[in-house]
Amino acid sequence: MYDLKIVNGTIIDLKTNKEIIGDIGIKDGKIKSIGSCPEKGKVEIDAGLNIISPGFIDIHIHEEEIEDVKKTNNYFTTSKMILEGVTTVVGGNCGSNRQSIKELSDYINAKGSPVNYLSYIGHRYLRALVGNDDPYKKSSKNQIEAMAKAASISLSEGAIGVSFGLEYSPGADFEEVTDLLDLIGKKDMLLAAHYRKDAKYGIDSIKELISISKHTSIPMQISHIGSCTAFGMMGESLEIVQKAIDEGIDVSADCYPYDAFGTYIGSAVFDEGCFELWNKSYENIMLTEEPFRGVRCDESLFNRVRKEYPNMMAIAYVMNEEEVIEALQAPFVMVASDGMYRNEQGHPRGAGTFPKVLGKYVREIKKLSLAEAIRKMTLMPAERLGLPAKGKIEVGFDADIVIFDSETIMDKATFNAPALPPNGIKYVIVNGEIAVKDNIIVKGNLGRFISNKELKM
Repeated sequence: MYDLKIVNGTIIDLKTNKEIIGDIGIKDGKIKSIGSCPEKGKVEIDAGLNIISPGFIDIHIHEEEIEDVKKTNNYFTTSKMILEGVTTVVGGNCGSNRQSIKELSDYINAKGSPVNYLSYIGHRYLRALVGNDDPYKKSSKNQIEAMAKAASISLSEGAIGVSFGLEYSPGADFEEVTDLLDLIGKKDMLLAAHYRKDAKYGIDSIKELISISKHTSIPMQISHIGSCTAFGMMGESLEIVQKAIDEGIDVSADCYPYDAFGTYIGSAVFDEGCFELWNKSYENIMLTEEPFRGVRCDESLFNRVRKEYPNMMAIAYVMNEEEVIEALQAPFVMVASDGMYRNEQGHPRGAGTFPKVLGKYVREIKKLSLAEAIRKMTLMPAERLGLPAKGKIEVGFDADIVIFDSETIMDKATFNAPALPPNGIKYVIVNGEIAVKDNIIVKGNLGRFISNKELKM
């Protein structure tokens, strides 16, 4: 007898793009049979011909602070993501961790989480750890050596690689990055990087990340490429990445489906000259938290909040959506949310990314096929991360599954209500058990921490 049986579902074979109507039998957290499944299930789900997809894998998020989770007993970020079909996430991006790898993994292993977690160790986190709190200052040789030791400990504790947020720490030059990676000396890991600068500087920024990968012979994941070059430079940047791939450099990218980014108002992203760079003005910046929630900036408010509320999340409406779509269509770009909330506010990408792609870009404006979109949400990130048993509906694979209605799936989260759950997600299954049914989390602790020791890089 199966622990769980899904009947009457539409399964897309990501190798052939063909659809089959069939059942799935699940036992001990794994897919045991597909198609005609003769045994009964202890629990049975009628999929009603809806799509049965591998659970979505979000290769770029910003994890919760575990101390906040302990206080509230609530994973605010990933409890929104599981409602949109995400079953596995990667934290520690943009060079930033909210706690050590050990603190994150110990808590999740003890208490569970809504989704499965992997994490990078972040360069900015390491800089602060060794005493370089000035983002505009290059780290000393001794600091870089200390960072390498700390990073090696984090990698031994399960981190999947090192992430960088070069725009947030402009003092970290190419030499600091490569010296650190050379000292770590580990090749079987993954790098991820938030580029050094966007818009007209985006091309050079992309080239720098490719050069880091080439110098170190370590794979590079370019973070949220849309917010780097969706300013008139996307076509050129995609050509540069494709050329690097053709030359044998292991580089790929991710992108979220929005024409606005969100980050801390006090960060270097909003330093002098940013509006000239984007050809935008103060009113293109919207604040997300009280006492200015939903308020557009003028010069006075912008400068005041930068000084008095530097950690407030702000939304910058500055990118071109047609270029974001162009990025999502590229064969080496996968879908990722860059999801992050602060004080339960933030950018709607944390709750809407995957349904928006499936609803708007697949169904409504037909910029991607359903199979292409699912591949960019499942198989591509699974292979990029070296997850040996995720990203496919296949016998022996982990039973991380999302069942959705392709005719109704759509994001509902907005910039004013950024945490609203989507339409069209029927069930989410994590490690073989039902986690979500009809927009309700029925079991929110089925996820586990996945160590680099479990990966095949």
